[in-house]
Amino acid sequence: MAVSVHSLIHMTRLAEPLMTGGGSVITLSYLGGERVVENYNVMGPVKAALEATVRYLAHELGPSNIRVNAISAGPVLTRAASGLTGISSLLEATARAAPLRRNIVADEVGRTALLFASDYTSGITGGVLHVDAGVHIESPVFSTQMSVKSEDSR
Repeated sequence: MAVSVHSLIHMTRLAEPLMTGGGSVITLSYLGGERVVENYNVMGPVKAALEATVRYLAHELGPSNIRVNAISAGPVLTRAASGLTGISSLLEATARAAPLRRNIVADEVGRTALLFASDYTSGITGGVLHVDAGVHIESPVFSTQMSVKSEDSR
C-alpha cells in the first residue's frame, strides 16, 4: 500500500505546486485491481485502492487542470520480469487469451504514457486505460476454454 497508493498521493502533493498551468499525473496499475488474478494475492486489493485513488485525485485536482490517470498494463517481458517464476507461462497464457493474440511490449506502455502527458488527452481524467492486447475484455471462462482446447489438441 505504501509503494502503490501512498507514494502516488505523496508525489502528487509534491508535484501539485509545480503544475501551476495544469498537468498530468500518470501511474501504473494491473488487471488484478479489477479481477481476481491467481497468485496476485494482496496486490489485487492494493491496485484496486490505487485505481480508486486515481479517481479521487482526479476529482480533487481537476479544478487546477491537473489530470490523473492510470495505465493498466499487461505483463511485459523485461530483464527484471525474466527472473520471475512462471513468467513464461503467464506470457503464453496472456497471448492465448488476448484478442490480439500477442503480448504487449514496454514501448506500448511508454507511448500510452506519452499520450496521457500530451494535450491529445486533455479531456481525460480519472481513467484507467488498459494496454494489454485486449485481455481485460475477455471472460475468465473463455480463457479456461482456450487452455482446455489447447490441451485437448495435443
